[in-house]
Amino acid sequence: MGSGPNGLAAAIEVARAGHSVCVLEARDTIGGGARSAELTLSGFIHDVCSAIHPTGFASPFFKTLPLAKYGLEWIHPPAAVANPFDDGTAAILQKSIDRTGATLAGDGQSYARCFAPLAENADKLIPDILAPPIRMPRHPFLMLRFGLQGIQSAEGFARRHFKSREARALFAGIAAHANMPLDVPLTAACGLLLGLTGHAGGWPMVRGGSQKLSQSLAQYLESLGGRIFTGQRVKSLRDVPPARAVFFDVPPRSLLKIAGDRFPASYRYELEHFRHGPGVFKVDWALSSPVPWKARDCRQAGTVHVGGTLEEIADAERAAAKGRHSDRPFVLFAQQTLFDPTRAPAGKHTAWGYCHVPNGSTIDMTDRIESQIERFAPGFRDCIIGRHIMSTADFEAYNPNLIGGDISGGLLNFQQLVARPSLRRLPYITPAPGIFICSSSTPPVGGVHGMCGYHAARAALPTLNR
Repeated sequence: MGSGPNGLAAAIEVARAGHSVCVLEARDTIGGGARSAELTLSGFIHDVCSAIHPTGFASPFFKTLPLAKYGLEWIHPPAAVANPFDDGTAAILQKSIDRTGATLAGDGQSYARCFAPLAENADKLIPDILAPPIRMPRHPFLMLRFGLQGIQSAEGFARRHFKSREARALFAGIAAHANMPLDVPLTAACGLLLGLTGHAGGWPMVRGGSQKLSQSLAQYLESLGGRIFTGQRVKSLRDVPPARAVFFDVPPRSLLKIAGDRFPASYRYELEHFRHGPGVFKVDWALSSPVPWKARDCRQAGTVHVGGTLEEIADAERAAAKGRHSDRPFVLFAQQTLFDPTRAPAGKHTAWGYCHVPNGSTIDMTDRIESQIERFAPGFRDCIIGRHIMSTADFEAYNPNLIGGDISGGLLNFQQLVARPSLRRLPYITPAPGIFICSSSTPPVGGVHGMCGYHAARAALPTLNR
């Protein structure tokens, strides 16, 4: 149920094991959080939700699939991330740790001590990091080292390891993808994982838009005999055709509505008390020219973290978590057409950006977001020829999985990293026979990597094979 990357991943893994599979999608197009559309003007292709895919490119599951055969092409900008400052300089995350360190004002060696061991062991670490938490890792000593670092707060980690504003801000911006206050434990893990992927493989985008990733997954599934039906909204189990296993790519609240009467009271209690994190407010722009960044190196990056210093980024993230709207939000910004001209008419450009806001926020953040970009790119507003906004309510209406605008599948605190959505060795298996959950509300949390769906399928296959 659901054709997002996790739903398609579960379907593919079950089909690869020789079972017949069908996917039911409520909307008329597949993709979940990996869709693209002409949101602003004709000929301008925008990613509706996810846009940049570091964990998608690094996904151990996606690496086993022949997706290039079905049209998937990754584009790697010269730099993964840029973090500009008011003085016209920027910290730049590049694949090379040394070149990254050269932009960090004397913190190059400290940065290398943090990230070189991770990057050197990326192929061993990433599968363990993107695995269910209650298991013995394949490389326990590497994971122990990662865990001891990642359990810290991002703010504390940055202050402990780095002295320069450049290194501290770069790490803070990467860690802020966790959509959590940066002074809480475990937020360093997000900064370490995404920083690691930047050096190991990069932060690529998909040529033609994120929809192409969904299409390649769907076409591969169909090559295995799987079938996909769009326009099929599932409101209860009566809407589900007879099947030995049903996988729900939905959040706990939706699973309760569909199948709650099949679950014991204890499991219903866990699903009912699953918490969602801050939402997002997003703007897509059609532009007449590239963004005029003061720091010219920002033009080499597919992603720009618009927020200034560690202190400013931390303040903005803390505000969203505490129900407030920052006057200077931290903006996660992508500029795909600098590297993928297929997304806009000749000479024109697109841009994509969002900030974190309180869950269910009704405040229009457009002016605050654009003011932040204008701060580091004077003249940005003069480039705008089209604009499309999505509030938290718009996100939830577009995709009911995004409750209150939460794009992470649920709050990423310690409890919900271990018990996601419930405290079980295999959290994909529900107490009801034949019912499984495979959404980003299960380990290893959000991101377009398909690992939640893959692990759910692996958890179900012993039963299916019997």
